[in-house]
Amino acid sequence: MKILVVGGGGREHAIIKKLRENPAAEEIFALPGNGGIARDATCVNIGAKDIEGIVRFAAENEIDYAVVAPDDPLVLGCVDALNGAGIPCFGPDSKAAIIEGSKVFSKELMKKYGIPTAEYEVFSDAVAALEYVKTCALPTVIKADGLALGKGVIIAETREEAETAVRSMMLEGAFGESGSRVVIEEFLTGPEVSVLSFTDGETVVPMVSSMDHKRAFDGDRGLNTGGMGTVAPNPYYTEAAAAECMEKIFLPTVAAMKAEGRAFRGCLYFGLMLTPKGARVIEYNCRFGDPETQVVLPLLESDLLTVMQAVTNGTLADAEVKFSGKNACCVVMASEGYPVSYEKGFEISIPEAIRDDVYVAGAKLEDGKLLTSGGRVLGVTAVCDTLPGAIDSAYEKVSRISFGNAFYRHDIGARALMVYGEAE
Repeated sequence: MKILVVGGGGREHAIIKKLRENPAAEEIFALPGNGGIARDATCVNIGAKDIEGIVRFAAENEIDYAVVAPDDPLVLGCVDALNGAGIPCFGPDSKAAIIEGSKVFSKELMKKYGIPTAEYEVFSDAVAALEYVKTCALPTVIKADGLALGKGVIIAETREEAETAVRSMMLEGAFGESGSRVVIEEFLTGPEVSVLSFTDGETVVPMVSSMDHKRAFDGDRGLNTGGMGTVAPNPYYTEAAAAECMEKIFLPTVAAMKAEGRAFRGCLYFGLMLTPKGARVIEYNCRFGDPETQVVLPLLESDLLTVMQAVTNGTLADAEVKFSGKNACCVVMASEGYPVSYEKGFEISIPEAIRDDVYVAGAKLEDGKLLTSGGRVLGVTAVCDTLPGAIDSAYEKVSRISFGNAFYRHDIGARALMVYGEAE
């Protein structure tokens, strides 16, 4: 069986490694992949947003199944185009991917169907938005409507910060067309939880919960990044919270999308906050999260390819989706200066003994050497019976990897350990 995976980051590397466990996956192509993924798949230099090029390659190479992983190609209709060429896919079509492609759409969907989320206002006029932030409650959250590489969200503590965020997005074009409309919403408090789920448009099967660490530096300081590490499961996400989310958020969201003629088939990501008043949706993503995937998939005991095909075929209710009871921790090693500016081209040294636990995100192969080529360079994952064991093991592996200007957070999982009284 020939499989194509669209994308080239750590998430895609994790998906590819898991797909390889199925003997039927005889050949896996990554478009475009990266220097680290090249160890586990055949990388082809076709960009994830080159829909025409992806479809042409898939047809010419008689691809049997495709996995479209990143948000951009999903929103742009990559699944629609591949399906049109007769190639079955894992991932939502463009009508369903709008749940991430437009925050305005997702907020209005939640409002219409009574799905709990933060109170909000939508603005397409910068002057009106600037007037609003002069009197709104603080802190407030300002979000670019469209895709912004996970960076289009600003938590403003002061009026000045709120005005700067509005001006940056709406007047200065910090996120291009994505920031031409903004959502300004209520600031919520409580533990954050990420829950990825498989859904075929009818059945919803949540995966193991996880906790992301978005800020660049220890102590949750610094700028928001695409994610500096994760742990799974998230200890704040109790059985009671899971039951509440299934009843009030997961099933209603999938039913709402179906009712809107936008049936969602693929991985639907729920970004949640467990507030004193109950669970609330912070955001939806139309795909596997990064780096959440790097801790969730290593805990999946069922065959990923089989589950993905059940999603595609609408038979998820009959599929086995089983996760281990273990814990996982992923520490992201990044280039110093990320997410703003950083040097690239440093050689990466990864011991052979731990390569299976390393998911490469920003690296290229040059003359047989693996060199840094991005902000987030790689993620290092460890699985253990206990959370402290997983954290310790992940950091031990990190200590054995080296490249110039490497930096990483030293407190991944610390907040999770507080639940067990094992961290201050």
